Amino acid sequence: MAGRRWFRSVRLPSAILTEVHIRRIGFAVALSLRLVAPLAGEAQVGKIAHVGVLDFGRAPSQEEIAKELLPQALREIGWVEGQNLVLERRYAESPEQLRVFAAELVQRKVDVLVVPSPGLASIALRETKTIPIVVQSSGFDLVDAGFVASLARPGGNLTGSQVLSVALLGKRLELLKDLVPNVARVATLGEGVTNLDVDPTVRDSYNREAAVAARTLGITIHHFGMRHAEEFPAVFRHMGEKGDRGLLVYTTPFTYAHRRQIVELAAQHRIAVCYGGKGWVEAGGLMSYGPSGLAIVRRTAVYVDKILKGAWPGDLPIEQPTKFELVINLKTAKALGLTIPRLLILRADEVIE
Repeated sequence: MAGRRWFRSVRLPSAILTEVHIRRIGFAVALSLRLVAPLAGEAQVGKIAHVGVLDFGRAPSQEEIAKELLPQALREIGWVEGQNLVLERRYAESPEQLRVFAAELVQRKVDVLVVPSPGLASIALRETKTIPIVVQSSGFDLVDAGFVASLARPGGNLTGSQVLSVALLGKRLELLKDLVPNVARVATLGEGVTNLDVDPTVRDSYNREAAVAARTLGITIHHFGMRHAEEFPAVFRHMGEKGDRGLLVYTTPFTYAHRRQIVELAAQHRIAVCYGGKGWVEAGGLMSYGPSGLAIVRRTAVYVDKILKGAWPGDLPIEQPTKFELVINLKTAKALGLTIPRLLILRADEVIE
């Protein structure tokens, strides 16, 4: 994705986008062209920026911190941790602890608060209506979910990117069907940890969209949800009992934090899975279809930079990716006894061998 313009035109699969989504995407993208990444070195001289990061999971090691994409993306545009940037990281593994840490970051008066998802944005919004919040990747439509007034002018103290993962579920299900033509039963895996504060109707949009796509393809679908990591083995056993040979995992901070366990259990139960991003395939997953994670993080860095230089999040349009990548892991396919169709290989943006 490096070197490409990420927000040029919208090419989401037409069969899985509503007319409303299409109108909103076109309008938002047209206005979001104003958000052009500044040149490196343009960060304000002499200013020490304090950026809070609230995320789900265990606290990362120093080695893991060194590999984080956000500090790298900020460095590219002039914000260097330890020089003119302080990153206040907070990680937690329960909704209660996430709320405590959100309050703590607000009390520390960070300049910007970055969260990975709308669920964590809800937690942050309960604590502040004045500190700018940047959502790195919302799977929900932020207007429908009530977070912003419009994509073009969010209006409040929140902005960021939305991936519309709900709208991509149909495409992922089609890819599973292409890979396993005789698949008749597919499971979905969601969670009730990091999305608790999102409106239940919006939260259920994943299952509704997956059910519609499944009916179109003649697939029976079973929905599974969970609240604790200890439930994973039992959930996968239930999938096996129902005869599910395919799986769609809803990417959330909770599921992504446990991606290695999910990937291992899918392999153990010989279930073919189409995930939402390359990080899953790099962890050993079979296949993914979604936007570039690096491109998303770079856009997040641009939002942070704009806000640190005086922009108000309510004036910065919500952006959406326009390019999606198909990544396939041949080693995992072989272990599952699957032969990847040649046409699918040719369509892939990256094949991991």
